[in-house]
Amino acid sequence: MPSLWIAEKPLVLASKSRSRQALLASAGIPFMAQPADIDERALEEDFAGAGGDEVARRLAGAKAMSVSEHYAGRLVLGADQTLSLDATVFSKPFDAEAAARQIETLAGKTHVLHSAICLVCDGEVLFEAAPQARLTMRPLSSAFIARYVEAAGPAILDSVGAYQLEGLGIHLFDRVEGDHSTILGLPLIELLGFLRAHGSLAA
Repeated sequence: MPSLWIAEKPLVLASKSRSRQALLASAGIPFMAQPADIDERALEEDFAGAGGDEVARRLAGAKAMSVSEHYAGRLVLGADQTLSLDATVFSKPFDAEAAARQIETLAGKTHVLHSAICLVCDGEVLFEAAPQARLTMRPLSSAFIARYVEAAGPAILDSVGAYQLEGLGIHLFDRVEGDHSTILGLPLIELLGFLRAHGSLAA
């Protein structure tokens, strides 16, 4: 079957994220998923004081570098997403109660998603980007937040901000500004642009 991918070997995705895998698959990018073995929470503590953009970039780079050690000569893609509200940078909630608190804090306000990617080959950074999206949550009652957290289930713990816009998370918002793939955690426009320039994709 004809393909736009012209590199010799598939991309290596340093992530277990189902949404990132689905985005690559929908764009016709052949890949194998190899999640990075890093302690994200510990790294976030090391980056304390850094802005959301920088934290996302550093985590994406750390993931790509970690996996690249095991795949000589392969393009390895690391990705990470952070959420910032003013000067506060949010991490993934660790339980349903923390998820509810995050949503309560974000309700009625506009926050920024920073979606970083880093492409590495043999330990060398070839490309990185961290585009942003702005999302405005509608005002939410405590009763609605509790109902949403229960309905969304454990999936809310997999995403920064405790929502997945492609699922029930869409019910939380009044306005969404930004590229869809950036909001889902893998900015395809920037990624595909580099892959074309690199010669991995047909131009």
